[in-house]
Amino acid sequence: MNKDWKDIKAALFDLDGVVFDTEPQYTVFWGAQCREFHPEHPGLEHEIKGQTLTQIFDKHFTANGLKDKQPLITRRLNDYEARMSYDYVEGFEDFISQLRQRGIRTAVVTSSNLPKMQSVYRQRPEFQGLFDAILTSEDFERSKPAPDCYLKAAQRFGVSPNECVVFEDSFNGLKAGRAAGMTVVGLATTNAAEDIRPLCDEVVSNFVTLNIKQ
Repeated sequence: MNKDWKDIKAALFDLDGVVFDTEPQYTVFWGAQCREFHPEHPGLEHEIKGQTLTQIFDKHFTANGLKDKQPLITRRLNDYEARMSYDYVEGFEDFISQLRQRGIRTAVVTSSNLPKMQSVYRQRPEFQGLFDAILTSEDFERSKPAPDCYLKAAQRFGVSPNECVVFEDSFNGLKAGRAAGMTVVGLATTNAAEDIRPLCDEVVSNFVTLNIKQ
Protein backbone atom coordinates (compact mmCIF):
# COMPACT_ATOMS: atom_id res chain seq x y z
CA MET A 1 0.00 0.00 0.00
CA ASN A 2 1.36 3.44 -0.87
CA LYS A 3 0.38 4.89 2.51
CA ASP A 4 1.39 3.94 6.03
CA TRP A 5 -1.39 2.70 8.26
CA LYS A 6 -0.67 5.47 10.76
CA ASP A 7 -2.08 7.90 8.18
CA ILE A 8 -5.34 5.95 7.78
CA LYS A 9 -8.35 6.95 9.89
CA ALA A 10 -11.13 4.98 8.15
CA ALA A 11 -11.36 1.63 6.39
CA LEU A 12 -14.31 1.28 4.01
CA PHE A 13 -15.40 -2.15 2.82
CA ASP A 14 -17.58 -3.30 -0.02
CA LEU A 15 -19.67 -6.31 1.05
CA ASP A 16 -19.93 -9.10 -1.51
CA GLY A 17 -16.57 -10.43 -2.62
CA VAL A 18 -14.81 -8.38 0.07
CA VAL A 19 -16.32 -9.08 3.49
CA PHE A 20 -18.23 -12.16 2.36
CA ASP A 21 -17.20 -14.73 -0.23
CA THR A 22 -20.59 -14.59 -1.92
CA GLU A 23 -19.81 -13.67 -5.53
CA PRO A 24 -19.86 -17.27 -6.80
CA GLN A 25 -23.38 -17.61 -5.42
CA TYR A 26 -24.53 -14.44 -7.18
CA THR A 27 -22.99 -15.70 -10.41
CA VAL A 28 -25.22 -18.78 -10.13
CA PHE A 29 -28.34 -16.71 -9.43
CA TRP A 30 -27.84 -14.08 -12.13
CA GLY A 31 -26.60 -16.69 -14.58
CA ALA A 32 -29.97 -18.42 -14.31
CA GLN A 33 -31.92 -15.16 -14.74
CA CYS A 34 -29.81 -14.03 -17.68
CA ARG A 35 -30.12 -17.36 -19.47
CA GLU A 36 -33.89 -17.18 -19.01
CA PHE A 37 -34.45 -13.56 -20.01
CA HIS A 38 -31.32 -12.70 -22.04
CA PRO A 39 -30.26 -15.89 -23.85
CA GLU A 40 -28.85 -13.68 -26.60
CA HIS A 41 -26.29 -12.17 -24.19
CA PRO A 42 -24.07 -14.96 -22.76
CA GLY A 43 -21.87 -13.83 -19.90
CA LEU A 44 -24.14 -10.97 -18.83
CA GLU A 45 -24.04 -12.19 -15.22
CA HIS A 46 -20.34 -11.27 -15.14
CA GLU A 47 -20.84 -7.82 -16.65
CA ILE A 48 -23.34 -6.71 -14.01
CA LYS A 49 -21.14 -7.44 -10.99
CA GLY A 50 -20.95 -4.48 -8.62
CA GLN A 51 -24.16 -2.89 -9.88
CA THR A 52 -27.24 -2.20 -7.78
CA LEU A 53 -30.46 -4.03 -8.51
CA THR A 54 -31.92 -0.77 -9.83
CA GLN A 55 -28.99 -0.34 -12.21
CA ILE A 56 -29.35 -3.91 -13.46
CA PHE A 57 -33.08 -3.50 -14.00
CA ASP A 58 -32.78 -0.10 -15.69
CA LYS A 59 -30.17 -1.27 -18.15
CA HIS A 60 -31.13 -4.86 -18.84
CA PHE A 61 -34.67 -5.58 -17.66
CA THR A 62 -36.81 -2.72 -18.96
CA ALA A 63 -37.12 -3.03 -22.74
CA ASN A 64 -38.95 -5.74 -24.69
CA GLY A 65 -41.52 -6.37 -21.99
CA LEU A 66 -38.95 -7.30 -19.35
CA LYS A 67 -40.08 -4.51 -17.00
CA ASP A 68 -43.01 -6.75 -16.06
CA LYS A 69 -40.52 -9.40 -14.95
CA GLN A 70 -38.82 -7.16 -12.38
CA PRO A 71 -41.14 -8.08 -9.45
CA LEU A 72 -40.61 -11.79 -10.19
CA ILE A 73 -36.83 -11.42 -10.28
CA THR A 74 -36.89 -9.34 -7.08
CA ARG A 75 -38.86 -12.05 -5.26
CA ARG A 76 -36.47 -14.70 -6.52
CA LEU A 77 -33.49 -12.64 -5.41
CA ASN A 78 -34.89 -11.98 -1.94
CA ASP A 79 -35.62 -15.69 -1.48
CA TYR A 80 -32.16 -16.60 -2.74
CA GLU A 81 -30.36 -14.13 -0.47
CA ALA A 82 -32.29 -15.41 2.54
CA ARG A 83 -30.81 -18.88 1.87
CA MET A 84 -27.28 -17.85 0.88
CA SER A 85 -24.19 -18.67 2.90
CA TYR A 86 -22.40 -15.62 4.27
CA ASP A 87 -18.87 -16.87 4.86
CA TYR A 88 -16.19 -14.30 5.64
CA VAL A 89 -13.31 -13.89 3.22
CA GLU A 90 -10.24 -15.54 4.72
CA GLY A 91 -8.56 -13.38 7.35
CA PHE A 92 -11.29 -10.74 7.49
CA GLU A 93 -12.25 -11.18 11.14
CA ASP A 94 -8.69 -10.93 12.41
CA PHE A 95 -7.98 -7.97 10.14
CA ILE A 96 -10.97 -5.90 11.22
CA SER A 97 -10.07 -6.65 14.85
CA GLN A 98 -6.63 -5.15 14.17
CA LEU A 99 -8.23 -2.05 12.67
CA ARG A 100 -10.51 -1.50 15.62
CA GLN A 101 -7.68 -2.02 18.10
CA ARG A 102 -5.80 0.76 16.31
CA GLY A 103 -8.79 3.10 16.52
CA ILE A 104 -9.40 3.06 12.75
CA ARG A 105 -13.07 3.60 11.95
CA THR A 106 -14.76 0.89 9.90
CA ALA A 107 -17.73 0.97 7.52
CA VAL A 108 -19.49 -1.23 5.02
CA VAL A 109 -20.31 0.69 1.85
CA THR A 110 -22.44 -1.57 -0.32
CA SER A 111 -24.78 -1.48 -3.28
CA SER A 112 -26.92 -4.05 -1.45
CA ASN A 113 -30.32 -2.94 -0.17
CA LEU A 114 -31.91 -3.19 3.27
CA PRO A 115 -33.84 -6.43 2.60
CA LYS A 116 -30.53 -8.11 1.69
CA MET A 117 -28.90 -6.74 4.85
CA GLN A 118 -31.69 -8.18 6.99
CA SER A 119 -30.76 -11.61 5.63
CA VAL A 120 -27.13 -10.92 6.58
CA TYR A 121 -28.08 -9.84 10.10
CA ARG A 122 -30.16 -12.96 10.66
CA GLN A 123 -27.32 -15.26 9.67
CA ARG A 124 -24.53 -13.17 11.16
CA PRO A 125 -25.83 -11.53 14.36
CA GLU A 126 -22.32 -10.31 15.20
CA PHE A 127 -21.97 -8.48 11.89
CA GLN A 128 -23.27 -5.04 12.84
CA GLY A 129 -20.94 -4.89 15.83
CA LEU A 130 -17.89 -5.12 13.54
CA PHE A 131 -18.56 -1.74 11.94
CA ASP A 132 -19.03 1.86 13.02
CA ALA A 133 -21.37 2.48 10.07
CA ILE A 134 -23.21 0.49 7.41
CA LEU A 135 -24.20 2.35 4.22
CA THR A 136 -26.54 0.64 1.75
CA SER A 137 -28.00 1.54 -1.63
CA GLU A 138 -30.73 3.53 0.12
CA ASP A 139 -28.12 5.96 1.48
CA PHE A 140 -26.91 7.47 -1.80
CA GLU A 141 -28.44 8.59 -5.08
CA ARG A 142 -25.61 7.65 -7.42
CA SER A 143 -24.15 4.18 -7.12
CA LYS A 144 -20.67 2.91 -7.95
CA PRO A 145 -18.67 3.74 -10.07
CA ALA A 146 -19.69 7.22 -8.87
CA PRO A 147 -17.66 8.14 -5.75
CA ASP A 148 -20.69 9.39 -3.79
CA CYS A 149 -21.01 6.40 -1.46
CA TYR A 150 -17.40 6.50 -0.33
CA LEU A 151 -17.35 10.27 0.01
CA LYS A 152 -20.48 10.05 2.17
CA ALA A 153 -18.80 7.47 4.42
CA ALA A 154 -15.78 9.74 4.86
CA GLN A 155 -18.07 12.65 5.64
CA ARG A 156 -19.92 10.59 8.24
CA PHE A 157 -16.64 9.94 10.03
CA GLY A 158 -15.40 13.51 9.62
CA VAL A 159 -12.24 12.43 7.80
CA SER A 160 -10.75 13.46 4.46
CA PRO A 161 -10.63 11.09 1.47
CA ASN A 162 -6.84 10.80 1.68
CA GLU A 163 -7.26 9.39 5.20
CA CYS A 164 -9.43 6.51 3.93
CA VAL A 165 -8.64 3.11 2.45
CA VAL A 166 -11.22 1.31 0.31
CA PHE A 167 -11.44 -2.47 -0.06
CA GLU A 168 -13.16 -3.55 -3.28
CA ASP A 169 -13.39 -6.42 -5.74
CA SER A 170 -15.57 -5.21 -8.64
CA PHE A 171 -14.51 -2.85 -11.41
CA ASN A 172 -17.28 -0.39 -10.53
CA GLY A 173 -16.28 -0.41 -6.87
CA LEU A 174 -12.59 0.04 -7.61
CA LYS A 175 -13.38 2.96 -9.90
CA ALA A 176 -15.55 4.50 -7.18
CA GLY A 177 -12.72 4.32 -4.66
CA ARG A 178 -10.29 5.86 -7.12
CA ALA A 179 -12.75 8.62 -8.06
CA ALA A 180 -13.18 9.42 -4.36
CA GLY A 181 -9.44 10.05 -4.08
CA MET A 182 -8.89 7.24 -1.59
CA THR A 183 -6.26 4.52 -1.29
CA VAL A 184 -7.68 1.41 -2.97
CA VAL A 185 -6.94 -2.20 -2.10
CA GLY A 186 -8.35 -4.68 -4.60
CA LEU A 187 -9.34 -8.20 -3.63
CA ALA A 188 -8.89 -10.73 -6.42
CA THR A 189 -11.90 -12.73 -5.27
CA THR A 190 -14.14 -11.90 -8.22
CA ASN A 191 -11.82 -10.78 -11.00
CA ALA A 192 -8.27 -11.77 -11.87
CA ALA A 193 -5.49 -9.87 -10.13
CA GLU A 194 -3.97 -8.71 -13.41
CA ASP A 195 -7.33 -7.31 -14.54
CA ILE A 196 -7.95 -5.18 -11.44
CA ARG A 197 -4.34 -4.12 -10.75
CA PRO A 198 -4.52 -0.91 -12.86
CA LEU A 199 -7.33 0.35 -10.58
CA CYS A 200 -5.61 -0.47 -7.26
CA ASP A 201 -2.78 0.64 -5.05
CA GLU A 202 -2.41 -2.95 -3.90
CA VAL A 203 -3.95 -6.30 -4.89
CA VAL A 204 -4.46 -9.15 -2.42
CA SER A 205 -6.26 -12.48 -2.59
CA ASN A 206 -7.60 -12.22 0.99
CA PHE A 207 -6.90 -10.39 4.26
CA VAL A 208 -4.32 -12.80 5.67
CA THR A 209 -1.33 -10.82 4.38
CA LEU A 210 -2.76 -7.42 5.36
CA ASN A 211 -1.28 -7.13 8.81
CA ILE A 212 -1.24 -3.57 10.05
CA LYS A 213 2.19 -2.23 10.88
CA GLN A 214 2.63 -1.67 14.59
